[in-house]
Formats: sequence, structure tokens, C-alpha cells
Amino acid sequence: MVVRVKVKISRNCRVLESTALANAGYEAETPQILIPTRVAQLLDLWPPREGMEETEFETAGGPLMVWIASRSCKVRVFADDVESSEVEADAVVSTLADEILLSDKMISELEIALEDVGRGLWRFRWEPKEKTRRSEPPRYWR
Repeated sequence: MVVRVKVKISRNCRVLESTALANAGYEAETPQILIPTRVAQLLDLWPPREGMEETEFETAGGPLMVWIASRSCKVRVFADDVESSEVEADAVVSTLADEILLSDKMISELEIALEDVGRGLWRFRWEPKEKTRRSEPPRYWR
């Protein structure tokens, strides 16, 4: 099992709700949200815009070409009874991804505590340790 959370991604006047995989193994220096091209299209980030940086990420599966739009969107996590503060993020667009991923820095900025990844349990850091939440089902963007 893994931890997926519900997110709202906003850019200009566009807002998209989906689930995102909290991937602590996705190391980044800034809060980043990796999005498939379908999501990037809906947020008006695809095809690549002027100012987006094309770069290569090293992944467990080998090199991955991505396009980074620095500080281009705002992200928040929401649940039935609460939501996080909004975090400004780099949108990282991947032509191979079919799921939204949150980087380690993004997980931290959103104040997500991964309690039991094997069971899909998490909470917000400000919540009592007994208050665990269940992982959301995946949303694939093919």
C-alpha cells in the first residue's frame, strides 16, 4: 500500500482536484508536484511555455525528461473535515507519468505525516497521533 492524498492544484483561475501519491523517495530542493501532461494541459502548462526549464531527472527506472515551471502553482491537501495551508510549488511535467506525485519537500510543506505507509495511513502533523487517515484510491491521468 502507499499513501495518496486528495489535492487541489490551482494556477491562475484554474483549479484541479485529484489524488496525489506522497512519494518520500522523490527528493527535491523545492516543493515540487510532478504532473502528467494531461494535468499540465488542464492547468495551461502544456505544451511547454516560455520560461519552463527542460531537464533530466534520475529515477529508479532510469533517466526521465521533465519540464519545470518554477513556482507556477499552488497546492493544498484536503480531507472531509480539514485542509492544509496552500503551498507554492514548482510544477514538474512528465510525458511518462500517469499519476500526480508529491516530492519530499512538498510533503513536508503540506505538513503531512506518513504514519504507516504499508497500511496507507497518514495524518497532518498538527493532528493528534491517534488521528490517522486512510489513503485515497489512485487517480490515473492517461
